[in-house]
Amino acid sequence: MKPEKINDNITLFQNEGSLAYGTDAYLLSAYIRKQTKEKACEFGAGSGVISLLLAARGRFSHITALEIQEKIAKIAVQNVELNGFSEKIDVLCRDVRELDPSLNGSFGVVFSNPPYMSTTSGRLNMNEADSISRHEVHGGIRAFCASASRLLKYGGLFYAVYRPDRLSELLYACKSSGLEPKRMTLVYPTVNHAPCLVLLEAKKNGAEGMMVTKPLIIYKEGLPQTNENYTEDMKYIYQNGAFHELYQRL
Repeated sequence: MKPEKINDNITLFQNEGSLAYGTDAYLLSAYIRKQTKEKACEFGAGSGVISLLLAARGRFSHITALEIQEKIAKIAVQNVELNGFSEKIDVLCRDVRELDPSLNGSFGVVFSNPPYMSTTSGRLNMNEADSISRHEVHGGIRAFCASASRLLKYGGLFYAVYRPDRLSELLYACKSSGLEPKRMTLVYPTVNHAPCLVLLEAKKNGAEGMMVTKPLIIYKEGLPQTNENYTEDMKYIYQNGAFHELYQRL
């Protein structure tokens, strides 16, 4: 297992055979607003990449990263130490459904790239780590939202990246947990494709009313889907580690 250099000058070890760092993780990290005085918590941290990107950008005062798989949690700890963020990020091997009540109301932000496939959706991957990362083996989006709501302060923010075909489940899970959807962005590979991702920001005990931003198109139409052919919006995100302000207004 060799470390890989990724965005924001982060060096990353990844568990062989588990989910690789991808566009969904990077977009979620860029979608999350800067709140430098707040503590944040990540659900399902994997190798720790999203927490590392946020720490590198100084988004929060401290991040607690939770990962249920012990082997992968150890890799996340290794990544935190390797990148010099041991004072900014704590990695805990925990099931988000069974968190200590002492954590309730402790965080201004909770964020997650959660498992997005039900256990009845297709064949479970033969690789156990990959199956747990992709499928709702240890709790689905309702459990994640319920736990996020408990951990958040009044008015705290929850962020998730999810599958568009399960958007109704994500919105229901948020609202039934007291997390009011406030901002949503659909992500498309090109203008002629169906959306491939949805990014959501929800507010604990927030008032009703959600901003649906303009869509994010990743690649220019009719060209090879490479970094050189990103749209201007996508280039902005990779250059700044954040979405343009047009995507952030409420």
